Amino acid sequence: MAASEFSFDIVSRIDGMELKNAIDQADRELSNRYDFKGGKSEIVFDGKFDVVLVADDEFKMDQLKDIVFSKLLKRGIDSRQFSWGKVEEAGNLTVRCKMELKQGIAQDKAKPLIKQIRDKGLKVNAQIQGEEIRVSSKSKDDLQKTMQFVKSLDLDYPVDFVNYR
Repeated sequence: MAASEFSFDIVSRIDGMELKNAIDQADRELSNRYDFKGGKSEIVFDGKFDVVLVADDEFKMDQLKDIVFSKLLKRGIDSRQFSWGKVEEAGNLTVRCKMELKQGIAQDKAKPLIKQIRDKGLKVNAQIQGEEIRVSSKSKDDLQKTMQFVKSLDLDYPVDFVNYR
């Protein structure tokens, strides 16, 4: 009887549908808010992962960021997965700010995570595959322990476990 390998992938990604729903909700709130009536404030979303906020001034930009931030959190998108770019001047006396979304686990962040998994002493093999980390083992119990260990770590990016086989 041949021993089979079990595996799972550690990923850090944003659910595109939840992002779209959060942006739609924020856009609806923006159109209904009295303090934004008659202004040039808007949320520009390309349907993928580019979000740009446009507002009349920096005060309204801060309010617009708060609206978007609250909607993203309500839809379950972790605050570690996005950051705000610099507020810069745009045309028509407006300001613009780009929301930067973080997808995948960069190699410089994946290597320390793999080292922590190896240092834990579990009998698993972890390797980088693009922007994911594949963890494999002959024991499902070791994979479960690895998942619990990774969840307990204080990482600066959220992780999810997919392709459990």
